[in-house]
Amino acid sequence: MSKHSINTVTAAGLLVTLGIIYGDIGTSPLYVLKAIVGKNPINSDVVLGGISCIFWTLTIQTTFKYIILTLKADNKGEGGIFSLYALVRRTKLKWLVWPAVIGGSALLADGIITPPISVSSAIEGLRVLNANIPTVPIVISILTALFIIQQFGTKFVGKFFGPIMLVWFSTIGILGLSELLVNPSVLKALNPYYAISLITQYHGGFWLLGAVFLCTTGAEALYSDLGHCGRKNIRITWGLVKTCLLLNYFGQGAYLLTKEGSLLQEQNPFYAMMPSWFVIPGIIIATAAAIVASQALISGSFTLINEAIRLNFWPKVRVVYPTDLRGQLYVPSVNWLLLIGCIGIVLFFRESSGMEAAYGLAIIITMLSTTTLLSYYLYLKRTNVIWIFLLLLLFVTVEASFLVANLNKFPHGGWLTLLIASGLVFLMWAWYQARKIRNRFVEFVKLKDYLNLLRDLSHDFSIPKYATHLIYLTSANMRDEIEAKVIYSILQKQPKRADVYWFVHVDVLDEPYTMEYKVTELIKSNIIRIDFRLGFRVEPRINLMFRKVVEDLVRNFEVDITSRYESLGRKNLIGDFRFVVMEKFLSYDNELPFYEKIIMDLYFFFKGISLSEERAFGLDTSSVTIEKVPMVVSVVREVNLKRIK
Repeated sequence: MSKHSINTVTAAGLLVTLGIIYGDIGTSPLYVLKAIVGKNPINSDVVLGGISCIFWTLTIQTTFKYIILTLKADNKGEGGIFSLYALVRRTKLKWLVWPAVIGGSALLADGIITPPISVSSAIEGLRVLNANIPTVPIVISILTALFIIQQFGTKFVGKFFGPIMLVWFSTIGILGLSELLVNPSVLKALNPYYAISLITQYHGGFWLLGAVFLCTTGAEALYSDLGHCGRKNIRITWGLVKTCLLLNYFGQGAYLLTKEGSLLQEQNPFYAMMPSWFVIPGIIIATAAAIVASQALISGSFTLINEAIRLNFWPKVRVVYPTDLRGQLYVPSVNWLLLIGCIGIVLFFRESSGMEAAYGLAIIITMLSTTTLLSYYLYLKRTNVIWIFLLLLLFVTVEASFLVANLNKFPHGGWLTLLIASGLVFLMWAWYQARKIRNRFVEFVKLKDYLNLLRDLSHDFSIPKYATHLIYLTSANMRDEIEAKVIYSILQKQPKRADVYWFVHVDVLDEPYTMEYKVTELIKSNIIRIDFRLGFRVEPRINLMFRKVVEDLVRNFEVDITSRYESLGRKNLIGDFRFVVMEKFLSYDNELPFYEKIIMDLYFFFKGISLSEERAFGLDTSSVTIEKVPMVVSVVREVNLKRIK
C-alpha cells in the first residue's frame, strides 16, 4: 500500500474501517465493567475509579500510543508486530528477534480466547429472559459455523461488517447516553484523581487493573490491520468509536451507581440498563458485533502466520487466497487449530466470567514487545533521545502495571494462555535457530568456475538429455555463487544435460508487497539466473511467476523456448521444463552439541509434517524432481575402525 493510499479518506473506507478494525476493542463494554465489579457489592469508589481508569487507559494506551504514535511506524503501509520487526531487523542488535517472537506468539494466543469471550458475553444476555438457558452449545455452534466459512473467504460477509459495527456503536452510544442523562454525576470520573485513588487507596484496587486492561486489548489488533484500511481512516473513525465506547462505559457507571450496595449476581450491567423491549434486539446486535470481532482476530491470525513463514519464524504451511482481495488469505491448518482451541476454551471455562480471568495476560506481553521495537524504531528515525526515554518510561510504567495486575489472573486461567504462548514462542524460536544453524554450513562455490563445464555438458551428445530447460532453486544471495550441492547434482550425482540451465533465487524483502525480478544471462541463451524480490506478505507462486518471466523474455527475443528436438522443433512446439528441488534431511554423519541436536531434530520433525518444498514454492506442476540431500552440519571427527587380518 502506497503512502498516498494509506492517507486516502473516503466514506466507503471509513465504513470498512469500522467493520475491520474495531471488532475486539468495540465489544469490550460487554464484559469490562462486569469484570471490574465482580461478585462484590457495588461500591461507588470502585465504579468511579474503574471508569476513570478506563478513560485514561483508552486515552494514554489506545489513543496516544497506538492511534497517534505507533500508526506512524508503517512498513510501506502495513502494520503489526512482524511488520515493525521487519523495519528494524537489519541492525546489529540481534536480540530484537526476541520481542518479535514473544509478541507474535502472545498475539496468536490471544486469538484463541477472544472469539469465545466475545461470543459468550453476547449470548449470555439471553439469561435476562431465562436464567437457566444453556449458553455453551449455542456459543460452540456459532464458533464452529464461523470457522467453517473461513475457507470461502470473507469478501461477501465483509460487506456487512461495516454497517453491523456502525449499528453496534450507535446502539451502545445511545444506550449509554440515556443513562448518563439520568445520572450525569458519573462524569466526575474524568478526573484522574478517582483512578489514582482506586489504585493506591482502595483495598485490592491495584489488582482491578487486570479487569480495566480488557478495555484496550484490541489496540494491538488495530495496529496489525493498518494495511487494510489506512492510517487516516483509522484515526478519523477512532473519534466516533472512542466517543461511543466512553458513552457506554459512563452510562453503565451511571446505572451501577443507582444500585450501590446490591450484588450483580449473574447480571451484566450492559444488558441490565437496556429497556426490556430492547433486550432481544440488543442481544442480536451484540452477537453480530461479537462475530465481527471474532472474524477480525481469526483473519489477523492468518496474516500473522503468513508473515511468520516469510520471516522464517514458522514452518511452511498451506496458504490459500480464497478471493482477489489484497491481503486476504486463509490458512487451513491454523483455522482448524484455532477452532479446536476456541472450543476447548469454551468447554474449560464455560462462562465468560471465567474467560475474563484468563484474558489479557498474553496481550499485555505483546504490547510490551511492541513498545520495545517501537522505541528502537524511533531511535533509527533519529527521534530525540530524551523524547524516546520519556515515551518509554510512560508506556513501560503503564504496561508493567497492567502486567503485574494481570499476573493475579495466572492461577485463575491466565496460566492457560501463557502456556499456549510459551509453546508458540518455543516453536518460533526453534525454527528460527535451526535455520541459522543450517545456513552456517551451506557451502557455496563460485559459479564462474563451472560455467564452461556446464556449457560443455549442454553440448555433450554422448549423455542423454535430461530436459530442454532445467530449473534449480538456489538460496545463494550473490549472483556469482551457487550451492555446491547444485553443482554436484548437475555434474556428478547423475550428469544432467539440458539445453538451458536456469537458476532461480527468491529474496524475501522487509517490505510487504514488492513483486520484482531481475534476469542475469551468465552465458547467453544457455545459463540464466532469475532473482525474484518478493515482499514478506506475497505468496511465492514460483511456477506462475517463472512462466510470466519466460513469456516476457520470449516477447523481447531474449530467449528461445522452442523444443530442441528436431521432430518437435519443426512443429514449433515448446520445449519441456523441469524443476529440481533439493530436499534436505539430517545426515547420520553429524556430531552436534546436545543443544543443537535438539534444535535440528525439532526442525526436521516440523519440516516433515509441514508443507513440502515444491508446494511451498508454488510448483504445482508434474515436472518436478525431488532430490534427497544429506545435510551435514557437523562432521563426525573420528571413527575408530581397526583393520584385522
